[in-house]
Amino acid sequence: MAKDGNNSAARFLPDHLDLASLRGAAAACEGCGLYRNATRTVFGEGPAEARFMLVGEQPGDQEDLKGHPFVGPAGRVLDRGLEEAGIDRDEVYLTNAVKHFSFTSRGKRRIHQKPTAAEVDACRPWLNAELAVVRPEVVVVLGATAARAVLGRDFRVTRQRGEPVPLGDDVPAEVTAVAVATVHPSAVLRAPDRDAAYAGFLADLQVAARTA
Repeated sequence: MAKDGNNSAARFLPDHLDLASLRGAAAACEGCGLYRNATRTVFGEGPAEARFMLVGEQPGDQEDLKGHPFVGPAGRVLDRGLEEAGIDRDEVYLTNAVKHFSFTSRGKRRIHQKPTAAEVDACRPWLNAELAVVRPEVVVVLGATAARAVLGRDFRVTRQRGEPVPLGDDVPAEVTAVAVATVHPSAVLRAPDRDAAYAGFLADLQVAARTA
């Protein structure tokens, strides 16, 4: 578990843990410096007893503006993949390892910037609280940053994607879900061969569907 301190969200956690109280408390989080430039905290969304929890890296530009996870182009790739894999969106809780948009400005554009390891660690109390409340059967890990948060720093998506694996040591011990890692859907959009990248992404989601 992440340690309490100035560079951790732990001190912002509410006394009572449910999704509504977590979402409300997270709106005021200043556990790392990303809150200064982001529009808002983008907390997870979905049913409190979801069978699947999908964990991405961080909100993107559209997510930051709209306040909801996975509503941009990568979200559309994810929606398609879930439908084709037979995973019901009503059984999915969507969230990110980091709850604020990390970016650099280039003119009027805001360009995605990968969160640092310190920022991922600082935000871990929110993710751990979501895991403890939802208690999913399967955690689908989307990309390397999410893998670091859920499966530990030694896990490599490139080597172990599409394989059911146990959660890492830094998640709550009472959460007994199995994890399946895959690429982030934004990687499908950036791939030279999108069809091949999407096929691999879909195959990993199908593994997750069979694991639940």
